[in-house]
Amino acid sequence: METTLSVLAIASIVVPFIAAVVIVMAPQRAAKWLCVAAAAASTALTAGLWAAFAGSGLDSVTVTFAMLGDAEILGFVFDKMSVMLAPCFVGIGLLISIYSVGYMNKGNREHPDAPRRRFYAFFTVFIGAMAGVVFSSTVVGQLVFFEITGACSWALIGYYDTPTARKSAMKALILTHLASIGLYVAAGALYLQTGTFAVDAIAQLDGWWKAFVLLCVLWAAWGKSAQLPLYMWLPSAMEAPTPVSAYLHGASMVKVGVAVFAREVLAAAGVPEIVGWVVVVGAIATMLFSFFMYLPQKDMKRLLAFSTISQLSYIFLAFGFFIFGSDLAFEGGVMHMFNHAFAKTLFFLVAGAFSYTLGTRMLPQIKGVLKKQPLLGVGFAFAALAIAGVPPLNGFFSKFAIFSGSFAAAQGNWVLMLIVIVALVETVGCFAWFLKWMGSVLPGQPSETVADAAPLPKPMAGVLAVLIVMAVASSFIAAAWLG
Repeated sequence: METTLSVLAIASIVVPFIAAVVIVMAPQRAAKWLCVAAAAASTALTAGLWAAFAGSGLDSVTVTFAMLGDAEILGFVFDKMSVMLAPCFVGIGLLISIYSVGYMNKGNREHPDAPRRRFYAFFTVFIGAMAGVVFSSTVVGQLVFFEITGACSWALIGYYDTPTARKSAMKALILTHLASIGLYVAAGALYLQTGTFAVDAIAQLDGWWKAFVLLCVLWAAWGKSAQLPLYMWLPSAMEAPTPVSAYLHGASMVKVGVAVFAREVLAAAGVPEIVGWVVVVGAIATMLFSFFMYLPQKDMKRLLAFSTISQLSYIFLAFGFFIFGSDLAFEGGVMHMFNHAFAKTLFFLVAGAFSYTLGTRMLPQIKGVLKKQPLLGVGFAFAALAIAGVPPLNGFFSKFAIFSGSFAAAQGNWVLMLIVIVALVETVGCFAWFLKWMGSVLPGQPSETVADAAPLPKPMAGVLAVLIVMAVASSFIAAAWLG
């Protein structure tokens, strides 16, 4: 069984990397189809791995892939978290690559373009790197794929090659690379104390060293997941093509930070309380800051960027309350990674559809969408309500688990209880704000901009339909799998 799981994991990572090399050498017209084929193959491999793991009856399997003396350098970990998240991140990559076939062409009203190989090559590498991050069982492995995602992000954010795009790409590269210093230091400290880079070795550290390593990892996670004080790159990264925004900044890249931190915290076998305080205070501060930042936004993508920062704060909050003793909060955080990926991808791709068909994503200019473009209207509504946590959409169930676990862990500590209550108030505010925009954008007679809308390409429409279904279904899949 270990061999089967390892082969499937390696293949899901390697296939996209090989495909990227082929894309660079292939004719330009073939690039998009090679990207779709590689993403489909990797998705099938991760889905097969999920099925094999489910049939094995095992709780967790760790496989060493490369050793240097007695030190584990590279390896894979298969458990309920990694086996669920890998098909999610890779599968969304497949959906976005299909969406890009319709989006990246000269019919796009906001960004007329041709399907250049550069876009598909870097996007394909990114899909493979996400599988690598999720399955890695060593800090070195996490670091390698962490840096690859940063390089891909730089290339894709700067894709349009305007001065603003180049500046935004460099900002993302610098800030996430500054964050990665935390992983470098954590890897060095872990090796000095334990003689290995295996994440499981964190459990062997004494209290001070364990806190130090986990806080270094937290710094890296804050940078990748755009938390204070390293959030600045994410709003600027909206200069990227919208499919890139959807994948890198809605579904995957921003999930690298929380996924890595979740793996380390889960493996630590007891985390010093000081780490929990840093996590929950940082989470609630970022949540409030990002909420007030997205209130004045009129550009839909910038609003979604700050909303993403806020939603990631919920995940960090969940992991913080796990440190204070709530297993339910941790499971809610993992579920929210899964659910938010589908909901926010849907929201970003609706924004991309507005750009394509209307030539704008400025919300005050968009009215009466339901009458003119019912699919986009339904997609907007499902995504907004899912992010806000309205039942029966997916965000409700993961937020419910996070808050239930957090309230239980906060009993007897008024500071922790206040943090939970403030987060709950922010959730209500999020619902009210998205409800306001739904009332402005969806009903009524179409505005002049909407009335003049171009047809939506079939690949884009098909992907939106799938994500609308997943905005409901993903929570049931995650709940059934996590138990």
